Amino acid sequence: MAEPLRSNRDFRLLWLSGLFAALGGQMTAVALPLLILKETGSAVRAGAVGTVAVCAVLITMLPGGVMADRVERRRLMRLCDAGSLAAVTALAVAVWNGHAPMALVLLVATSGAVLNSVYAPAAFGLMRAVVPPDQMSTATARLQARTATARLVGPLVGGALFGVHPALPFTAQFLGLFLSTLCVALVRTRSQARSRAGSVFSRRELTAGLSFLWRLPYLRTVLLVFGLGMNFSFGALTFTALAVFSDSGRSGLGGGFVITCVSAGALVGALIAPRFAAERHVRALVVTTCWSCVGTAAVLAWLSSPVIAGLLCALCMCLSTVASIGFLATLLVVTPEDRIGRVQSAAGFLSSIVQPFGPLAGGLLLTTLGGSAAFGVIGCVLGVSAAVVTLAPSVRAGAGASREKPQAAAGEPKGTGAPEAAQETVAPQPPEGSDPEPAATARTRPAADPGRATAGPGSGAAGPGTP
Repeated sequence: MAEPLRSNRDFRLLWLSGLFAALGGQMTAVALPLLILKETGSAVRAGAVGTVAVCAVLITMLPGGVMADRVERRRLMRLCDAGSLAAVTALAVAVWNGHAPMALVLLVATSGAVLNSVYAPAAFGLMRAVVPPDQMSTATARLQARTATARLVGPLVGGALFGVHPALPFTAQFLGLFLSTLCVALVRTRSQARSRAGSVFSRRELTAGLSFLWRLPYLRTVLLVFGLGMNFSFGALTFTALAVFSDSGRSGLGGGFVITCVSAGALVGALIAPRFAAERHVRALVVTTCWSCVGTAAVLAWLSSPVIAGLLCALCMCLSTVASIGFLATLLVVTPEDRIGRVQSAAGFLSSIVQPFGPLAGGLLLTTLGGSAAFGVIGCVLGVSAAVVTLAPSVRAGAGASREKPQAAAGEPKGTGAPEAAQETVAPQPPEGSDPEPAATARTRPAADPGRATAGPGSGAAGPGTP
């Protein structure tokens, strides 16, 4: 019988590593745009840093997954830690000296995004080696709860530190990354690299994860509808709610309440997921989440109450977080060991690619149609996604119903796939995570958290599965 997670030394170290890095990253997520505004007075430049980070993540996500499958993962994480520390040190020193050049800020944001694209899938692979399959859902829930807590606490602490001195949030991130690096160095488990490999940038290597997901109907449908479509629609929904209940920017109280409720819903979902045995009820959770989002949009089209909006959005986020945890546990178990990095990166890529456009679509609908009509249109789009997830035969059948084994579905030689027993016991339901939480944070390296945003449907900051 496997030891409980609380006695699993390497899991505790990985959990602490992510906590330290996530807190530091969330502090600078607030401090960095404030720093640019203070230095340049330009909101355009402040927004450009976030855009650069998003583009860098999307470009390097698939190659990062290939690297995570070809280098010993603990060693790769330590190399990424060293690069992150160097970048943060340079920025902190520049701010302490009274001037942070825009070129340095862009360099730090870009390097951080690239390093995260490698670090996150490596962390997924190492967690697969550290945690037994029957404990994967509980482990993922604890990681999600950790990240949600950091998102609630980090920005508040970062803003307070910035008010004392602009360099303090970046110094705190340096300390967090140092402690994170130390924890990873103490992990004893090794996750071996593949014995053979081609070029990192070859078409076959870059698309191996996408091919694996595409050829398994259940994974493909849930990823495209729940991970991609719902992320986009829920991003539009939350942005529209933020704008409407902030009175078009004249008061931040109502909109701030809605966003706080969304974060609180993610935390509650991560805390209760183990009690629901999320990996066994993923289809029901996904369907319930989708229709809850439809109902939320319908209510907001008729009622103008930030309290109701916040509570409904929190409920959607709570349900989606539980569903995402179950799906992630399924994905980690059925994916072959030598392909976990590429599959995680591919799932994160699909879930993240449309997230930046959700708020844009919400803004266009709000400007063109007004608040009630915008919520109505978004509700119709959500309704289509909910209907597909409810009626699709592949989702109804579940993850274990495919007659093709994962290695056969991906076109790999026999013997490289997941154990047959694991496939038979997996319950139905992408990927933070980021992960990656690249959008608008521009941090030096978000904590590579196998339980977040690039890891499940709605794993990004805008989607319904955001942890």
